[in-house]
Amino acid sequence: MGISTIQSYRGAQIFEAIGLDEELIRDYFTGTPSRISGVGIREIAQESLLRHETALEKTPETREILSGGGLYHWRRNGEFHQINPVMTNTLQRAVRKNSQDAYNEFSRLVNEQKQRFSTPRSLFEFAEGTPISLDEVEPAAEIVKRFVTGAMSLGSISSESHETMAIAMNRIGGKSNSGEGGEDSARFEKRTNGDFPNSTIKQVASGRFGVTIHYLVNCTEIQIKVAQGAKPGEGGQLPGNKVSEEIAKIRNSTPGVTLISPPPHHDIYSIEDLAQLIFDLKNANPQAKINVKLVAEAGVGTIAAGVAKAHADVITIAGHDGGTGASPLTSIKHAGVPWELGLSEAQQTLMLNQLRGRVRLQTDGQLKTGRDVAVAALLGAEEFGFATVPLIAIGCIMMRKCHLNTCPVGIATQNPELRKKFVGKPEHVINYFFFVAEELRNIMAKLGFRKVDEMIGRTDMLKQRTNVDHWKAGKVDLSAILHQIPVGEKDTPYCTQKQDHGLDKQIDLKLIAESKDALEHKKAVKFVLPINNVNRSVGTMLSGHIAKKYGAEGLPDNTIHCKFVGSAGQSFGAFLAHGVTLELEGDANDYTGKGLSGGRLVVYPPKKSTYSAAENILIGNTVLYGATDGEVFFCGIAGERFAVRNSGVMAVVEGVGDHGCEYMTGGRVIVLGETGKNFAAGMSGGIAYVLVENQSFHSRCNTEMVELEIVSELQEQKWLRKWIERHQDYTKSYRAASLLENWEKTLSQFVKVMPIEYRAVLEKMKNKSSIK
Repeated sequence: MGISTIQSYRGAQIFEAIGLDEELIRDYFTGTPSRISGVGIREIAQESLLRHETALEKTPETREILSGGGLYHWRRNGEFHQINPVMTNTLQRAVRKNSQDAYNEFSRLVNEQKQRFSTPRSLFEFAEGTPISLDEVEPAAEIVKRFVTGAMSLGSISSESHETMAIAMNRIGGKSNSGEGGEDSARFEKRTNGDFPNSTIKQVASGRFGVTIHYLVNCTEIQIKVAQGAKPGEGGQLPGNKVSEEIAKIRNSTPGVTLISPPPHHDIYSIEDLAQLIFDLKNANPQAKINVKLVAEAGVGTIAAGVAKAHADVITIAGHDGGTGASPLTSIKHAGVPWELGLSEAQQTLMLNQLRGRVRLQTDGQLKTGRDVAVAALLGAEEFGFATVPLIAIGCIMMRKCHLNTCPVGIATQNPELRKKFVGKPEHVINYFFFVAEELRNIMAKLGFRKVDEMIGRTDMLKQRTNVDHWKAGKVDLSAILHQIPVGEKDTPYCTQKQDHGLDKQIDLKLIAESKDALEHKKAVKFVLPINNVNRSVGTMLSGHIAKKYGAEGLPDNTIHCKFVGSAGQSFGAFLAHGVTLELEGDANDYTGKGLSGGRLVVYPPKKSTYSAAENILIGNTVLYGATDGEVFFCGIAGERFAVRNSGVMAVVEGVGDHGCEYMTGGRVIVLGETGKNFAAGMSGGIAYVLVENQSFHSRCNTEMVELEIVSELQEQKWLRKWIERHQDYTKSYRAASLLENWEKTLSQFVKVMPIEYRAVLEKMKNKSSIK
């Protein structure tokens, strides 16, 4: 939930009840959402007495239950796990030998777990349909194109396992998801043997690890991660011992330094902010679909409707029983609810608002068999995400040591010796998905469906089991999940329309036309254009053209120089490519330089202005969010959250609001003025230099991960002066000129903000190089 205190949670009711009856909710949790009913006070008392009786039994099994219980790790006599050693062994036998019998046994083990009532779908059964011949059902080769592998970051898992997934999905026409950790650009090209290790879905998380314009143009779908398999802000972190040189290079960070993924709260406060990010990414890669991943929870339907109106092309509803190998164990429980609840609510709300035909609906969270896929389709999904089970197919044995870097089968580790133990092959993933597709085909034939499209949203073909005699499961009421909304006149139960992103009105079309010589022949061009605040994401579409043609290197410095006069809208210079300079005489809105990818931004007030630039706001909030490379010069004050997750940009600014340099991992920031509170919170890399003319900065800086120093080394002093001189040259800053005139005094007032872990790693690297 972002930066919060206990007062934020008291009485907030930011939770919902799963499986408690209405009377209990009314008396003890008044106002709490509860959609499937369930047990009451008598059953809770009965369960408490059963636990007490178990505690008094002096047996080895009792000791095992009480000592661990198997809440996280599987225990023979502990908590029931949907994935257990018998299932794991059976599935691996099936995919390695391509054995239909072994898969049938795996499917039986999963589907008959309905006796354990571990999921809402375990209480469903199919209604009676009109069977058709299996030959009439669409082939498995078409069905597998609807399958995607989940967002598992390179870093949390090894490159071998990550690439194996991508190669497998590209072979069958499905999609693999890069996760938030970025991807090696070498994978964007096909290999000589025809294999394609590129992840066709590129994820953009709040952390923005490794997200550059080159990354964004090399995919067919971009997923905005709002949901994750852990509590907000805790799922994407990567321990320092897993940040190898390879991972650090891809994530634009430093080897050995822990990486923290900020929660979505840091850059998306409203549906309008999300709409802007969707627009940014669509400008970066107009051919890609934009996917927004939401967590299954009460109210997700309303959010999904807003996301559809914000012009997302795909919405993913992620269930709570997915997971993450990057998260601490204590963070993976109680994050979301079963996907059945979230998916049904999203489908119903989209249908009510006649928005369903505008988006594709996907779900994930422990999908394992064709039966699971059939239930998901009947509840409204048209694409299906798998993560844990494909990992098992390539060798995962569920040791739950992912965050420790000690995976014994070479999957969730960066240790080169352990990675040698990896034995997974793309064929194992392919075999699994075709088994699932064939099982689904058999169910479709029994129900009378020829195509998956015909199944979507057909909840009339599901019913709740009536023969449940379990003392708790029998109390559950799933009627709300099965409610069917009539199809509106302008809608369909699955995606049939294209979103209008309004790209034909973009000012970038003029930029591309004016830059023709630069784009085709690398000839330098310079031009001037007016701008106003309806012009959003300026420079982003142009940058996409450059990245597609020239790759990550872009164009030579300053090949394209465009000067604007006026007030820029949101995301001015977002994902700006190397070789492009955008100069703005005026001011700019929020998200200026978001994801900057090597370009240069120069912003200064109108030359005729009479106010002091150093004392006035020039640019908005969340500037340089997730920027990876480039340089910026701002002759004025920036708003809040300046340079959050900056990993390589050199920035000069004359003042910043609260939370400056938060979660920064690289680059340099020079602040020629005051800062707001909480400066450098979570800052694990990079260096900031702040001009302190009074002592208030020390109380405004968050020193949990940084130390404050003077600028003592001569080379560093020269470097600092050089960049302030450049700032003065580009912006004609009066503030910079006055500081340079009295340089000795100015230098004594600079405070160097140095991350502790970052310094230790730099010193270690320096010592190694000196020994060599």
